[in-house]
Amino acid sequence: MSSAPAIRWILTVLLLVLTAFAADPAHAAVHVPLRACILPATGQADGRTAAMLFTQPQRFDCAGKQTAYGAGDYWVLSQPLPATGDAPLRVRQASLWQTRATLYVLYADGAIRRTGFTSANAGRHLRLGAIIELALPRHAAPPVRLLWHVEGALNRRGVVIGPTLIDRDAAAAADMTMAALYAAFAGMCLALLVYNLALWAALRQAFQPAYCLMVLCLLGYAFTSSGLLGQITGIDNNDRQRINYVLLAGSAAAALVFARAFFERRVFDGWLRPYSSAVIAFVLLAAAAYAGLTPRFAAITDLISTSSYLFVITLLAPILIRAYRRRSNYLWVFGLAWGAPVVLGSVRILAAFNVFAWQLWIDNSTLLAMALEAALSSLGVAYRIRLLSLERDAAREQEIAARLLAATDPLTGLLNRRAFLDGAIGREDAHQLILVDIDHFKRINETIGHDGGDEVLRLIARSLRAAATPEALVARIGGEEFALLVRADTPLDARAVLDRLRMERMPFDLVVTASIGTCTGTLRRETDWKALYRCADRALFAAKAAGRDRVRHGAPLAQVA
Repeated sequence: MSSAPAIRWILTVLLLVLTAFAADPAHAAVHVPLRACILPATGQADGRTAAMLFTQPQRFDCAGKQTAYGAGDYWVLSQPLPATGDAPLRVRQASLWQTRATLYVLYADGAIRRTGFTSANAGRHLRLGAIIELALPRHAAPPVRLLWHVEGALNRRGVVIGPTLIDRDAAAAADMTMAALYAAFAGMCLALLVYNLALWAALRQAFQPAYCLMVLCLLGYAFTSSGLLGQITGIDNNDRQRINYVLLAGSAAAALVFARAFFERRVFDGWLRPYSSAVIAFVLLAAAAYAGLTPRFAAITDLISTSSYLFVITLLAPILIRAYRRRSNYLWVFGLAWGAPVVLGSVRILAAFNVFAWQLWIDNSTLLAMALEAALSSLGVAYRIRLLSLERDAAREQEIAARLLAATDPLTGLLNRRAFLDGAIGREDAHQLILVDIDHFKRINETIGHDGGDEVLRLIARSLRAAATPEALVARIGGEEFALLVRADTPLDARAVLDRLRMERMPFDLVVTASIGTCTGTLRRETDWKALYRCADRALFAAKAAGRDRVRHGAPLAQVA
């Protein structure tokens, strides 16, 4: 494989991440790391309230490790918040195993408001990277301090870790960064699957099915650890973490199976083969125990599960030594591709043992390591798939744009007459047709010019969209004539449409009125449409004759089978 495509792909991925980090120099986004001071909760009987604890910050431990307190319920207090302006603020924190978290916000005027989540509904607050994001309740005064009440925390990594106060721009930048990382990783995984399955069909190498299984497990791990599973399905956040543990263990076990198939058989002869089988079984059983027995036996299952990965790391040294001594032809390839995953995996394990403080990038180091491995092993295919994907997406966008252009009135963005009739004729149930005609539109054009008249049409169209129900057809069917079509049993009152039009502020504060005629009938055939249109048009003419700026209803048409 040529190295040029690989270099281009690596630069492309780095450019995506750097672009996500780049901020508008004219705007300083709010991004304030928060200190988390902890206080064990002893239950409701002790009389503690958020209002009380906001006035007693000295009771909180800001120096010790959160994990020293063990599992249970906790209060967690932030430092006083800096001034951040008027922008709506959010708080982000790492997703952890906990039953419920309530966030109390103290404002400068003394008001306290709250928000929060449970493990059951945490999916709606998850962001990429398995980050929980809570919007601070809006209030006239600025927020000055935060207080969490966390219930059912395992506290294996902490109670509230990585809390950060951000605004919308900072949140968007963080989401873009994680989206670039996960998109690049997913693209590389898919490329590896195609590449190795194609090679396996041609070459029948034993290591390729094992490698594909590992990539599938990693892809599933990325799907769960990113929080995307929770966002899409709304699964209980604690159950999501159970699945996450199992898929990570499956990835590690498949990686060892791959290593045994990748090297020559002589590398694993003797004690190394049964020992590696024992490590594979230990990793899978430890993850299954964590998924099935947590939270009841969390202390032991978490320790066993985390320790199992130490055995995976310690197994690599004998493998490499054996491969070197027995002159394996694949040692340098394995070392080049797996050096970064081993190093970053070791850092991740140490972080799990709380040797390092929690960091978002350490938490996602598995993805970073495997993304690098993927880049070094199959960049050529990944780059080609990426180009094909971009071409497909561009073609799809062009097709959608062409369809919209053919069906849309270019001035107002509403359906044009042809598209409106295509969507209307052939409907079975009775429908209400509402015709709207702007009063004295010629005089409006003479007063403020044709550009002003066009703006009036756009504003009328905007009002009609706002007044219509989501399933309604809204169209401009003539120069200053508009139409709305809804099911007869839909609660859309023509007078409400007229009231909405009256509220619209027109150019130069010009008073613009409209007359409305309605009629109800069926639309099975084109003749039904013509009859329904004539009925509504007569009602519209009656509204004009009665003085304009009013609604008139035509008699419902008889439904003919």
